[in-house]
Amino acid sequence: MLNIEKYGNFKATGKQKKKKQIILCHTSREVEEYLASLNFRYAGRYDKIPNFVVTRRGKILQLLPENSNSNFFTEDNINRNSVIVSLENLGWLEKKPLSNHYINWKGSIYMEQVYEKKWRDFFFWQPYTTSQVEATAQLCNQLLDSLQIEKRCIGHNTKVEGVSNFEGVVSRSNFDATFTDLNPSFKFETFTKFFENEQFAQ
Repeated sequence: MLNIEKYGNFKATGKQKKKKQIILCHTSREVEEYLASLNFRYAGRYDKIPNFVVTRRGKILQLLPENSNSNFFTEDNINRNSVIVSLENLGWLEKKPLSNHYINWKGSIYMEQVYEKKWRDFFFWQPYTTSQVEATAQLCNQLLDSLQIEKRCIGHNTKVEGVSNFEGVVSRSNFDATFTDLNPSFKFETFTKFFENEQFAQ
């Protein structure tokens, strides 16, 4: 049985029994800071809450029930029909001149190995960890079963027309070219191998 830890006391803005999508995104900051921002931003009334957070160590936190939603997207239809899974990741990085480290959009310092690929006007990315990708795959597998969502995945991170009508697992970057999550370092091959006995493919 997958170990999922309940976290926080967040309020859902809606509820729908029949879901059709799991949307993968990331936190754009370290998990402690991300959770603190969800708890205290707008005096505790912040309403863009994911259902689940997966840390870099592969720990799974549940913030909202899987059959509920928040105002994570601007479109109510997407919110109602989806389960949001947010992976701890700094996102795109910039090399700090005359130093040995990188920073992200909000100044978080990163000193480990980066993933290099030019994509959506950026070059450097914080990689997702293997433990994180595997935990996310196991979580998605469980959610797809429990919510009776078709086991399919768009196995890349580029924009897809009509993606809101797709049943299965998608990335936020599939919705619009302005989104950079999931970033290019995400190993979709590792993710989908957990479904090799299922029809879980692009």
